Amino acid sequence: MALLLWLGSQLSTCWNNISTLGIFLTVFTLLLDFMMRRKKWSHYPPGPTSLPFIGTMLHINFRSPHLSLNQLHKKFGHVFHLQNCWTNLVVLNGYKTVKEALVHRSEDFADRPYFPMYEHIGYGSKSEGIVFARYGHMWKELRKFTLSTLRNFGMGKKSLEERVIEEAGFLCSAVSSEEGRPFDPRFLVNNAVCNVICTTIYGERFDYGDKTFKELLHSFENSLRDETGFLPQLLNVVPFLLRIPGVPQKVFQGQKKFMDYIDVFVHKHMENWNPAYTRDFTDAFLKEMEKGKVAEESGFNYKNLRMVTADLFMAGFETTSTTLRWAFLYMLLHPEIQSKVQAEIDKVIGRERSPTTEDRVNMPYTNAVIHEVQRYGDIIPLGVPHMAYRDVDFQGFFIPKGTTVITNLSSVLKDEAVWKKPNQFYPENFLDVNGQFVKQEAFMPFSAGRRICLGEQLARMELFIFFTALLQKFTFVLPENQPMPRQDAYFAITCAPYPYQLRAVPR
Repeated sequence: MALLLWLGSQLSTCWNNISTLGIFLTVFTLLLDFMMRRKKWSHYPPGPTSLPFIGTMLHINFRSPHLSLNQLHKKFGHVFHLQNCWTNLVVLNGYKTVKEALVHRSEDFADRPYFPMYEHIGYGSKSEGIVFARYGHMWKELRKFTLSTLRNFGMGKKSLEERVIEEAGFLCSAVSSEEGRPFDPRFLVNNAVCNVICTTIYGERFDYGDKTFKELLHSFENSLRDETGFLPQLLNVVPFLLRIPGVPQKVFQGQKKFMDYIDVFVHKHMENWNPAYTRDFTDAFLKEMEKGKVAEESGFNYKNLRMVTADLFMAGFETTSTTLRWAFLYMLLHPEIQSKVQAEIDKVIGRERSPTTEDRVNMPYTNAVIHEVQRYGDIIPLGVPHMAYRDVDFQGFFIPKGTTVITNLSSVLKDEAVWKKPNQFYPENFLDVNGQFVKQEAFMPFSAGRRICLGEQLARMELFIFFTALLQKFTFVLPENQPMPRQDAYFAITCAPYPYQLRAVPR
């Protein structure tokens, strides 16, 4: 018995010594790590006070986060940090700061953060799709293939321009059928833009007023709203809440329904695909998938097929259609600008010939107006979040690897140090003293650097042709006895105008 007691006391002493040693080693390691990193963390960007659990989330109005960030920019400078629960974010503001990050330090900020709230629709923690994919070999291969394939299907070529010109004719006919009555231009504009990208990706085109298209548009708009507000952001930084049965299905209904439409398009192609004949982007991707293991390692699989085509749909549709809706709203609000655009159209193109992109160089005022719509409309104010690819020393601050980085494009497009009149709709921001168009480096509606929007070329073509074709045929006026439309925006990833009506008076 005495022996047992003695052994017990020795084991207890030994265990206490091991526990003490463990605690000592843990504390020593933490202190050593702190001492090694103290110099760097002392240069971490400033920011608002962080509260337990919620961090700095009370400082952000998630219904208009860009406005909140612009206020914080004034208080904390061009580089500041936020904390969503336990997730650290760094926000970059102003033209010079954002350009340095995205252009001069492009690889340092080329990564993307992982968004748990997208997992239920197919975006995982690896490299699914292009827009949200992690930076690496798979993303590079998919982006290279996508750009090459889109060029093969006419991106930047006459063939695609002819398709846009044809669609502009259909759009003008649809507007003409309204016979000068008040109407909301949203569905017609969305239909035209959607047809261009859908034809390229899926070989599908929707007639104006098509019921399926209206359902697709409704689900897509709901999918954008699903991502807006406090709750989606909370679910993103506290992902275990997404494991509660029914939560993703309830909160993200629009996203799920939109991806169901994407699956229908993809399955339809797989059922009637002929490897000998490539009709569109989806067929080209299916053909690449047939190349076996090498293609699989580069990301050519069914999951990426649906995610890449969904990315292209979003990139080629939402921003362009929203920009056009802002354009026609600004023509209602500024009839004198509309008149000057129409005078230039009459002089360069006339009333009969269809506009082409070659006309743009001879139409500096129209070109400036379109650019000013993109700048002042501030369509994607926060861009898509980036992530530090490695530890970065940036403008005297330390940004650790894996930190989510927000590029506040709104602060670039309305940088008071760059623009003549940043807070007004003022086409002269893009004109010199002789009335000639001036390209501004701070014009970044498509972001910049390695992650610049894939659809930039197509968007520029569509904006010019659709806008010019409609103003060639119609004058947009405010319907009688209706109040002036709202000029502020509602935020749902993009900043879109509130619904409004106009009359299209034939010229």
